[in-house]
Amino acid sequence: MFLSAHADTLDGALVLAYQNNPTLNSQRASVRATDEGVPQALSGYRPRVTFNGTVGSQYTDSTTRSATLGATYTQLSGNMTPSSLGVTATQTLYNGFQTANRTRQAESQVQAARETLRVTEQAVLLSAVTAYMNLLRDTAILDLQRRNVEVLQEQLRQTRDRFNVGEVTRTDVAQSESRLAAGRSQVLSAEAIYKASVATYRQVIGVEPGKLAAGSPVDRFSPRDLTSSIGVATATHPQVTTAEYNLDAALQQVKVAEGALYPTLSVQGNVQQAYESSLLQLRTFNASVIGQLTVPIYQGGAEYSLIRQAKETMGQRRLDLDTARDQVRQNVVQSWGQLDAAKANIEATQAQVQASEIALNGVREEARVGQRTTLDVLNAQQELVNARVSLVSAQRDRVVASFTLLSAVGRLSPQILGLRVPTYDSGVHYHQVRDTWAGVRTPDGR
Repeated sequence: MFLSAHADTLDGALVLAYQNNPTLNSQRASVRATDEGVPQALSGYRPRVTFNGTVGSQYTDSTTRSATLGATYTQLSGNMTPSSLGVTATQTLYNGFQTANRTRQAESQVQAARETLRVTEQAVLLSAVTAYMNLLRDTAILDLQRRNVEVLQEQLRQTRDRFNVGEVTRTDVAQSESRLAAGRSQVLSAEAIYKASVATYRQVIGVEPGKLAAGSPVDRFSPRDLTSSIGVATATHPQVTTAEYNLDAALQQVKVAEGALYPTLSVQGNVQQAYESSLLQLRTFNASVIGQLTVPIYQGGAEYSLIRQAKETMGQRRLDLDTARDQVRQNVVQSWGQLDAAKANIEATQAQVQASEIALNGVREEARVGQRTTLDVLNAQQELVNARVSLVSAQRDRVVASFTLLSAVGRLSPQILGLRVPTYDSGVHYHQVRDTWAGVRTPDGR
C-alpha cells in the first residue's frame, strides 16, 4: 500500500522505499515462491492416494460348449452396467535418501533466496539514499544558479548605469550581457537535471517529493577501520552468504543424483469394489497390500552423467563463493577510499567557498576604484558560484559515501538504521506453507 505522505526526511524516504519499491516487493514474492520448494520436497515422505471409478453399459451374447457333457451348449445374453470403485495408496519407504537430500537442498535454496532479498534490500535502500541526496543537491544547485542570474542582472544594470555616465565602455556591457545569458543557460540545464532527479525519486521512493530536509552520514554504523570492515563484509555480507547457501544446495544435488543408484522400496495398498463384471458375477471385492523393491542395474548411463554434472556445478559454486568474497572485499576498499575522499573534499570546498567570497568582495571594491575590470568581477562571481556548487556536491557525496560503505560491509538494513517501519519477516510465509499437506490458498506471508 502506498502512503500519501511526503518523504520530507531521509529516514522517511527510506521507509517509503522499503514499503513500496516494486523491485523489493518482487524479490519478496520470489522468496515466497522459493519457500514452496520445501513442502514439495517433503511430499516424498507422504503417501500418494488415488481414487478410481468406472461405469458403463455393455451387451453380452455368448455360447459355450461343455467339454464333459458331450454336445451340450449354453447360451448367455443380456445387458450389463459394469462399474467399479477403487482406492490405491502408495508409500515410499526408501529411495536412497533422495527425499531427505531434496528437503535439505530446498531449505538451502530458501536461505539463499532470503540472502538475495537482503542484497536487494540494500540495493533499494542505497538507491533511495542516492535519489534523495541527488534531488537535494540538484534543488540547491538550481537555487544557486537562479540567484546567480539575479546577481548577474544587477551587475548588468550597474554596468549600464556606469556606461551611461562614461565610466566603462560598451565592451563591459557586452561582457555582462554575455555572462547573464550564460547564467540563464545554466539555469535551464539545472532545471532539466532537477526534473530528472524528481522522476528518479518518484520511481525509487514511490511518492512525489516534498520539501526535503538535509541528510546526515551514518558512519557510526560502520566498523572503525578498514581491516575490520573487510573482515565483517567477507563473513556476513549477503552476497557471500548467498554463495554459501548456493554451494550447500549444489552439494545436496550431488547426493540426490547419487541416490538414483540406490534401491527403491515401496508398499502399495489397493481396495476395489466391482459390480456386474459379468452376467453371472454381480459383485466382486478385492483388497491387496504389495511390497515392491526396485534395484537399478543399468539405465543407459544417464544417472552417472547427472552425478558428474552435479559435481561440476558444485565446483562452480565453490568458485562463485571465492568470487563473491573477492568482490565484496574490493567494494569495501573502494567505498572506504571514496568516503575518505569525500570527507577531505568537504573541507577543501568549504575553504574554496570562503576564499571565493573574500576574493569577490575584494574584486568588487577594487573595481569601484578602477583597479579591476568588469570581467574580473564577473569571473570572481562565477568562481564563487562554482565553489558553492562544488560544496553542495561534496556534501551530497559525503552522505552517499557513508551509506555506500555501510552497504559494502553488508549492514545497510532497516534494523541497523533504526527505521520506524515493520520489517518484512521471510520466516512467516515459510512456516505457513512448510507443513501444509493440502490446499491452494496463498497465505499472505507478511
